[in-house]
Order: sequence, then structure tokens, then C-alpha cells
Amino acid sequence: MIDIGGGPGRYAIALTQGGYSATLVDLSQGCLNFAKSKAREAGVDLTDVVQADAVDLAGVAACAYDAALLQGPLYHLIEEADRLRAVREAARVLRPGGPIFAAIITRYAPIRWAAKNEPSYVVEDREGLERIMDTGVNLARPGGGFTNAYFMRPSELAPLMEQAGFETLDLIACEGIASMIEDRLNQVTGDVWETWVDLNYRLGRDPAVHGAAEHLLYVGRKK
Repeated sequence: MIDIGGGPGRYAIALTQGGYSATLVDLSQGCLNFAKSKAREAGVDLTDVVQADAVDLAGVAACAYDAALLQGPLYHLIEEADRLRAVREAARVLRPGGPIFAAIITRYAPIRWAAKNEPSYVVEDREGLERIMDTGVNLARPGGGFTNAYFMRPSELAPLMEQAGFETLDLIACEGIASMIEDRLNQVTGDVWETWVDLNYRLGRDPAVHGAAEHLLYVGRKK
């Protein structure tokens, strides 16, 4: 499998530990170096580590992988054309029938985060707030905060992927119904924990929940 834009290799390393062969691709050489060191600490060897841009995987052969992850690029690419290029590149390197797992940050996730963690944001950066609501574009604020990003409406994701030749299999709200209110849930164990995990997973597939989670996971298959 190929992990496109996988940064420090969290998923690629975990999948390798699970017995999969994983190639990690990222634009940042620093992230790739960090991933290699973490892989050594974990006692595993990544199949390959490639420095490349998600919108141009020229060094990666077509139809070379059985599965793909695209867990970061879609919310780091502000321009729609670049997001489509990244999805098309992921399709190019996948074999026919290969699954893809792609993630976005939802449109109102930063506003919900601010409600919990930084209520003054809506006054201190009114321009940024309106820009996110109108266009989905976030521009990094001087002195810190989140990087430049695009926060997508849930209704945009499947059409984007299908435009690049994928068949949609599932859409799942990663944080599900417990988004932003999970503090007490994280303290429970046993049957209570397992029941909540199952409930959260099932309800995460309900479109009514998609816009109220921070991340939305797309599961598709190359036609």
C-alpha cells in the first residue's frame, strides 16, 4: 500500500506492524527522516520512503499499489484543481479495484474547536471566520495557530473522488456522535467502552452526523 502525504509515518508504521508492505510519500524530507527513525524504534522497515508532492507523483509507477491512503493532502491543498490532481495521482498509482482511504477536515470543525477551546476567536479574527464559512479557506494567523488549509463540506467529498475515477463505498465521521464531548467516555472501560465504540462507529455513517465531526473518512475503490 502507499501512504500519500503521510507525514511522520503514523499510519505507514502501524500498517507495517500489522504485516502490510507500506510505502510512505511526503513533501517534507524532515517528516520522512522522522518517520524512518520512528520505524526503527518500532522495529519495522518501511518498504520505501519517497519525497514527492501529492499533486505530482511522477516518480511512482502507475498501477503499482493495491491500496492507498490520502489522509492529509486534501485539507492542505487550498485550490480545488490541486485537490483533484492529488486524487487523480492516487488513482493513477493504484491498481484497478484497489481501495482508497481519504480524509478531510469538515467545514465547521475549526469553529466548533474554537467554541470549546478559544471562544474569543470569533471576535479576534472575524475576517478569518467569515472566510472559512464562505470559502472553507483558512490562512495561518501570525504568531501561531493552524496552517493554511481547506475545510471541506461533507457533500463535496464523494463527487471529488468520483470525478477522479473512484467508486464510493462509505463515508464515516471519524469522531462520530461523540465529537468534542468525549472526555468522560475516554474514562470508561469494559462493556460500556465497547458499546460506545460500536455505537459511535455505526452513527458515524449517518450523513446527519458528518458535518459535526472534525474529520470525514472516504472509503472508495478504483474503477
